[in-house]
Amino acid sequence: MFTTLKGRVIQRALILVGALVLSACGLLPGGNLPLAPANASTQDYSYIIGPGDNLNIIVWRNPELSMSVPVRPDGKFSTPLIDELVAQGKNPVEIARDIEKLLGKYVRDPVVTVIVTGFVGPYDQQIRVVGEAAKPQVLAYKQKMTALDVMIAVGGLTDFAAGNDATILRDGNKQYTVRLKDLVKRGDISANVEMKPGDILIIPQSFF
Repeated sequence: MFTTLKGRVIQRALILVGALVLSACGLLPGGNLPLAPANASTQDYSYIIGPGDNLNIIVWRNPELSMSVPVRPDGKFSTPLIDELVAQGKNPVEIARDIEKLLGKYVRDPVVTVIVTGFVGPYDQQIRVVGEAAKPQVLAYKQKMTALDVMIAVGGLTDFAAGNDATILRDGNKQYTVRLKDLVKRGDISANVEMKPGDILIIPQSFF
């Protein structure tokens, strides 16, 4: 019994030493990474349309041309007078102007408004949550979205999450630490940070 207990103590000590060494070398999530900035500078953000979005097209004084259409997986949509028009990567105002140009062949001085519903957005603008979240998933980005908003959407952390070792992968190659355990479990609002379009939130598993 004593030998077994002693062996477990030694094993846990070795794991702890190994974890500290890996963290010092920057090989564990959160090791030697800067904290994520509280503000993500998204004041000029404009919603970009992506596959799966639904477009409500309103043509003033032409109700027969007003309709709701989905954006196909290839990023395009069609209407009775428009064979194909690329929507992906554009904002609603740009789409409205494109439609006006095409409808100008059939309607005099068309005035078009485009309203987006069923927000999905392009893949490179979505927020991805992987690892020890209760419900890892992809979320449509919303302006001023924070880490707390994301954690509420994914149901919080699992019991095995190393929340304070979580990281945000941003802009392809930048990585930041975010204190999710302090934020979610302890209610430390100072740990809340603003997300950016395309962020990947990685929540590792705890060693203990």
